[in-house]
Amino acid sequence: MTDLKLLALDSEDLEVLSACVQDAVVRVDDMGFAKSDNRFALLVNRYAWEAGEKRDNGERKRCALRFERVLSAEVTGVDLGARDGVLELLTITFQPGTLPEGEILLSFAGGGTVRLKVECLEARLHDLGATWAAKGRPSHALSDIN
Repeated sequence: MTDLKLLALDSEDLEVLSACVQDAVVRVDDMGFAKSDNRFALLVNRYAWEAGEKRDNGERKRCALRFERVLSAEVTGVDLGARDGVLELLTITFQPGTLPEGEILLSFAGGGTVRLKVECLEARLHDLGATWAAKGRPSHALSDIN
């Protein structure tokens, strides 16, 4: 499978990126805000939806996801002290303010969120290696996603 390398500079790009990381899992300790660099980054194990049914439960792939030009980051509904806690990413959306500024919202299963205030939308996703068999195919109640 070819590695993904995506750049999102507008809402439509971000929708594609969001679809690629839907159902990614991330340890709380594998995400953070580098204020001096104006960057928020995550290391995630994304479910490789594009792989189809190559394996019974699908495949996962390690990837880096980063957001540039971040002015501030606010986390709600996530215990940052639970460093080994695992979150499941559902969606990433952009809420425009006075363009090009706005907010990027990362929504996790169970109601946790990360809200990033940004100068402009700039997000990058890079796959970091081989795939492995997933333990199960992700599924949610529709109420988890809305």
